[in-house]
Amino acid sequence: MKELIGGWLWFSMLTSIVAIGVGATVFWIWILIEILTRETDENNTRLIWTLVVIFTHWLGALIYLFVRRHERINKLGR
Repeated sequence: MKELIGGWLWFSMLTSIVAIGVGATVFWIWILIEILTRETDENNTRLIWTLVVIFTHWLGALIYLFVRRHERINKLGR
């Protein structure tokens, strides 16, 4: 019985980690597409944010989401 519970615990932990990883990757791709399609090319903003998000993966995507996205929407309306 103890082995069965331990097996299910490992399986649920592994499944959770995989789900978080897939979710983070989907979020990263969504932010990257948004940068490439909606960000202005003024002062190389698109290039800089693209490089930041590519090299820092989901952390850079979160930074973009909270720092730049709202500013861009308020300024450009898109």
